[in-house]
Amino acid sequence: MKKKIIFFILLILLISYLFLGKYFNIYIECPFNKITGLYCPGCGITRMFYSILQLDFYQAFRYNPLLFITLPIFMFFVINAIFTKKRALYLRLSNKLLYLIICIFIVYGVLRNISIFSFLAPCTV
Repeated sequence: MKKKIIFFILLILLISYLFLGKYFNIYIECPFNKITGLYCPGCGITRMFYSILQLDFYQAFRYNPLLFITLPIFMFFVINAIFTKKRALYLRLSNKLLYLIICIFIVYGVLRNISIFSFLAPCTV
């Protein structure tokens, strides 16, 4: 029960942050992008979530394609971990699969900073 309450409080805080950030322009900038000028694998995630809340899925995809595609999978694992009494599914994944996921995100972070793959950079339509 405690996990569910924490989950819903965090969800309300996230939605509040997205809406208040939009109206008062108080978003937290990506420190990696601020220091290096390069896009990290998570750049555009706040704008992506805000677009999802507005049901603008195409724009959400344009902000961060990899996270947009993998979001349902991550949400499945989070909801499974919170609402199941059994051992969480993400704890049963093999280490090889977890390393593969990490490698995919690293390669994505590198590719979105190469001019040939500029379509992976966060952008507006």
